[in-house]
Amino acid sequence: MTTLTDRPRTALLVVDVQQGVVDGAHERDAVVSRIATLVERARAAGTPVVWVQHSDDELEAGSPAWQYVPELSRLDSEPLVAKRYGDSFEDTTLEGELASAGVGHLVVAGAESDACIRSTIHGAFTRGYDVTLVGDAHTAGDKSEWGAPSVPDVVAHTNLYWSFQAAPGRTAQVLDAADVSFPA
Repeated sequence: MTTLTDRPRTALLVVDVQQGVVDGAHERDAVVSRIATLVERARAAGTPVVWVQHSDDELEAGSPAWQYVPELSRLDSEPLVAKRYGDSFEDTTLEGELASAGVGHLVVAGAESDACIRSTIHGAFTRGYDVTLVGDAHTAGDKSEWGAPSVPDVVAHTNLYWSFQAAPGRTAQVLDAADVSFPA
């Protein structure tokens, strides 16, 4: 289990499901729907839901593209972490939010699979968290014109290598949204 002592709780981490990030993303509607269901299930179980919102020179804070998709609604009581780097922990308040809630296990969903999702799951794992990647609840935009693989291949590869991730005292796994359970 987690190497973070006194952190028995799980949190759902929703990363960058913003209009300008997921507009045109692979299976956008299905992924957003699965994330919405995860949010509902986490709330019903009393599991913290933590939202991450990216901004940079191309995704300006306050712009329509920067806003979360309308299908997902954050409660005022749920933390919103602003970030400027791929890793949701880097130069943000995320670690403090999770520590204060006693969280040592993250269930991660969102965008983009080949950028902020990968950076965040690795960042969490190296910081001592157990990390469950929701394999059918992350997506990305097509970057094949720059030589990247197709998005389905990116998602599949991310799920494949994360399912074999290992380190002392930590667990990594990939589950479909329907198989994720939140402890009561």
